[in-house]
Amino acid sequence: MAQLSGTGTCRPYEKEYYRKDGSRVPVLVGGAFFERKADEGVVFVIDMSDRKRAEGALRDREAKIRRLVDSNIIGIFVWDFEGRILEANDEFLRMVNYDREDLVAGRIRWADLTPPDWRDRNNARIEQQKSGGRFEPFEKEYTRKDGSRVPVLIGGATFEEGGNQGVAFVLDLTERKRAEQALMRSEAYLAETQKLTRTGSWAWDARSQKVLYCSEEMFRIFGLDPQEHLPTRKNFRQRVHPEDRNRVDERFARVVNERVDSFDEYRVLLPDGTVKHVNSSGHPVLDGNGELIEFIGTATDVTERKRAEEALRESEAKFADYAATASDWLWEIGPDYKFTLLTENAFRSDPADRIGTLCWDHALDFETEPEKWRLVWATLDSRKPFHNFVYCSVDGTGSPMYVKVSGKPVFDANGEFRGYRGTGTDVTAIIRAQQAEASLRTVEAEARESEQRYRKAQLELAHANRVATMGQLTASITHEVNQPITAAVTYALAARRFLSAAPPNFHEVDDALSRIVKEGNRAGEVVGRIRALIKKAPARKDAVEINDAILEIIALTRTEAANNSVSVRTQLAEGLPRVQGDRVQLQQVLLNLIINAIEAMRDVGEEERELLISTRNEPDGVSVEVRDSGPGFAPETLEHVFEAFYTTKPGGLGMGLSICRSIIEAHNGRLWASANLPRGASFQFALPAIANTAS
Repeated sequence: MAQLSGTGTCRPYEKEYYRKDGSRVPVLVGGAFFERKADEGVVFVIDMSDRKRAEGALRDREAKIRRLVDSNIIGIFVWDFEGRILEANDEFLRMVNYDREDLVAGRIRWADLTPPDWRDRNNARIEQQKSGGRFEPFEKEYTRKDGSRVPVLIGGATFEEGGNQGVAFVLDLTERKRAEQALMRSEAYLAETQKLTRTGSWAWDARSQKVLYCSEEMFRIFGLDPQEHLPTRKNFRQRVHPEDRNRVDERFARVVNERVDSFDEYRVLLPDGTVKHVNSSGHPVLDGNGELIEFIGTATDVTERKRAEEALRESEAKFADYAATASDWLWEIGPDYKFTLLTENAFRSDPADRIGTLCWDHALDFETEPEKWRLVWATLDSRKPFHNFVYCSVDGTGSPMYVKVSGKPVFDANGEFRGYRGTGTDVTAIIRAQQAEASLRTVEAEARESEQRYRKAQLELAHANRVATMGQLTASITHEVNQPITAAVTYALAARRFLSAAPPNFHEVDDALSRIVKEGNRAGEVVGRIRALIKKAPARKDAVEINDAILEIIALTRTEAANNSVSVRTQLAEGLPRVQGDRVQLQQVLLNLIINAIEAMRDVGEEERELLISTRNEPDGVSVEVRDSGPGFAPETLEHVFEAFYTTKPGGLGMGLSICRSIIEAHNGRLWASANLPRGASFQFALPAIANTAS
């Protein structure tokens, strides 16, 4: 009013009036006098109620928007192209760890928040915004106040086309990045685990009939390319071995129809011919209505396990065959030293007769050699292993037999003594041979030397007792050696009689001594041949006359042939070149083939037993054939005769022919078998010759 009095006018201003009911009304008031210096005038009043209500609603709306912006999980800031941040919400301030004053006051520009390695990409988006008014969201990083970085997703736009200001929306990707990294680590661990366990995983959509997922290991197992698109069930089916394919199809159809878990094992055939063994499992995934929506499963490559199992089975079979045919046997005794296990060939008797008896109950030298047995008891009581303990027992017929045993103590997981287990061997022949040799030690010097060589030959023969081709010649060898020894002893006794005559007959004595020397040399030659065959010596490469080698073996086996009524004929070619190799090894091959032929003819009539040994001159060397008139062998047997552990003999090891082939091949030769018509078998081998060495 003072302004109205002084100037005659009153500028509009806001105020309030009381209403009749005491309430207030906001108004805008302005006025003027009618004339200057007049005492009357006019006042203009505008009701401001609606405007005030609108302003209040606007303030409320702005406050709500501010609260919404500040409480949003998305960071928001207003900027201009000069690089200033004009406003920012609380979430953006939290992301970059700055105060509002730091940013809005202009001390920190939005370009300062971007790390150097992101600025080129950031500037490209700014240019995009300048030209288009907006930029598509992209991932980048901001630098916090403490220097650390925060990964974000940012997008924005200008307020108006061509304007200088805009708004940016920023989403903190820290948790998502952590989750992604954790997921990548988890996937890497899963992939590595699947690689280590050779187990692949897969998922199949039952509705679309499509493969939804296939792990990298699944691709490897089935030989598929992981760089290509997801495989189909048809791709997997084509890799299933044709012999297993129908069975796998039927099983899969059944488990899908019945909605049950599946377990199967089948083979996979790869394009390069590789065969894999796979164990698969599957599990149906059902919706709330029990309808099948997916089928998930695994496939494990068990090829190596299968190979190991097959190798183990083959090894067990070979061991079982060896144990069943070997001269050794297995035994076990409990803590009380009583037998709990004996294999079939133990003590040449029924194992059941000795189960539950003490291991020395059947010993015949228990009282005659007490010191030996005291040492054994001390070893057993101290729980120590023992080796090659020899004692005299009885066989199933009550006859004495010598046994050599070795054993080791057995303890359970708690270290408690459970007994012994070990092997036993029938060494009766060795002991008897040793005893026979001892009785010959009183023979004259010539005979003693021969006897010593014979003893050595016998010991070596005992060592080779497991080799079937030599073990069967014991009787023949003894006969061949005993003949000259017996003759020498006879001549020695005659010489003594001639010396004791009155007067002594020195002429007869000289003649008897000459015959002793002759028979001693004869025995020496026999033993020499045997020793050369069985002694342990490194392989030699000599020039061997094959005919001479054959004749020596025929001489060695003539008693065996005669005892079996076998007629031996030879057709040895003249002028054969020598072959290079080990004479003893080649004679071992001949010995095996001749002994096998003699044994093969035991089942035919004596008048039909004929053995033919022949040699031929070949373009590149020489060939030797050993032909018998036995029953021969079946066609299916022919292809297996040279395999290790394959035998048609009840007590054979199946090693002789395998060893023969190895020897011939080591001499760059070839050994083969064929049928001998009208009956029998023929074994032949060919060896390369040394040039210009005709016999």
